[in-house]
Amino acid sequence: MIPARLLIPALRWAAGSGFAHLERDAKEALDLGVGGFIIFGGPASVVRQLTDDLTIYAGRPLLFAADLERGAGQQFGGLTEIPPPGALGSLDDRDAVRHAGYVTATEARSIGINLVLAPVADLDIEPLNPIVQSRSFGSDPVRVADFVVAWVEGCQEGGCWASVKHFPGHGRTTVDSHAALPVVDTSVEELEGTDLAPFRAAVNGGVATVMTAHVQYPALDAEHPATYSTAVVEYLRTTIGFDGAVLTDALNMAGARRQDGAGEGVVAAVTAGVDLLLYPEQVHQSVAALDGAIECGIISQDRIASALRRYYLLLDDLPTAAPVDDDVRSWSETIADRVLEHGLVRASEPRVGELNGCVVIDDDLGGPFPPGPTDLIPRALAEASAPTDCGRLVLMFAEPRGWKERAGLGEASRRTLQEALPAAGLVVVFGHPRIADEIPGDVPLLLAWHRQRLMQRAVVRWLEARRR
Repeated sequence: MIPARLLIPALRWAAGSGFAHLERDAKEALDLGVGGFIIFGGPASVVRQLTDDLTIYAGRPLLFAADLERGAGQQFGGLTEIPPPGALGSLDDRDAVRHAGYVTATEARSIGINLVLAPVADLDIEPLNPIVQSRSFGSDPVRVADFVVAWVEGCQEGGCWASVKHFPGHGRTTVDSHAALPVVDTSVEELEGTDLAPFRAAVNGGVATVMTAHVQYPALDAEHPATYSTAVVEYLRTTIGFDGAVLTDALNMAGARRQDGAGEGVVAAVTAGVDLLLYPEQVHQSVAALDGAIECGIISQDRIASALRRYYLLLDDLPTAAPVDDDVRSWSETIADRVLEHGLVRASEPRVGELNGCVVIDDDLGGPFPPGPTDLIPRALAEASAPTDCGRLVLMFAEPRGWKERAGLGEASRRTLQEALPAAGLVVVFGHPRIADEIPGDVPLLLAWHRQRLMQRAVVRWLEARRR
């Protein structure tokens, strides 16, 4: 047995060096026996070469995972973006959700990714939640359950394993587990009728993996967050009936950090019944901790054997890769346009032909990872002539980002918004619908859900169609 197979460290692309600065670390991790990698960013062709090279170096199959809640283009340049789950849910179209999972998997598999860390099965039920928001399909457990199952079906038919997250639910938190350990005091009875419903549906629908939340639910375990909770994992196994692989959320997150060190965290997770350990902070330390815990009997041979069995099953039973559809980009653009068809959340139709100039308000600046560009729409407007007797176009970018530690707009964004509103003819909100509630007055509002280039291009088309 090689316990290191349970570790899935991260490789993050960097501008300038690509993945080259991680080559030595990746090979050392493979020499230690890790089971694969979670990959963040990079052009698709580069990632394809990376997964090929690492597999050849290892001389064995590997798991390659990626966070792809908004399509393979969320992480990898040149692949297709898909609107966020909240926007897909607003269409109330199960077939569209299923196809979203399918095209995500086909493109991911084409560059070597075989485990998609999606869909989010959390409910969007807490207005102060700083991290779930538009990543959720919605607030109704029945509808969300149906969409989650549809996405999983599509993904696994497309050639990748799916992973529903974050069990037993991150939707009720008012703290982001990237920043701290959230505690949610909700009864098991209420959880079973709400938060747990999408996970139960996904398990019944054949999802391959379930990701734990770095969230503590005292009704299930008064002492430990789900990632380190025997009671929570046992509930998933026994009450819900899941026998597939259980994954941790990223172990470098603050909600998973332990005072006794990163190595003890991986031991605690495996002891609790978790099978695969994503994004361990110290690979050498984690391998040594696992080996030591087995040697001294803290982790039983049977526990390691069952985790390894599930790891190897993921590799041995990997779905057949489906071909990438040549029309996937066109389909994605059409879905984005459909999202905007009902995106005008204030009834008055703006005088788009008379909009003049843009004001950009970016609430997503200041975190550890720079947000995407905001110049696509201003450049498109600048190329079109327009009279000056109407208002300006105000673009409000406000994603759920953990470092903000809040759900709504920051003070600086509010001040800039107040200054911009008197001269505004239309406000476009690239964020959750609740952001619209923070914008006073009667200026027309267009809900575009997310700052991704896909939705910015859709807004350009929406404006152009109303200029004619």
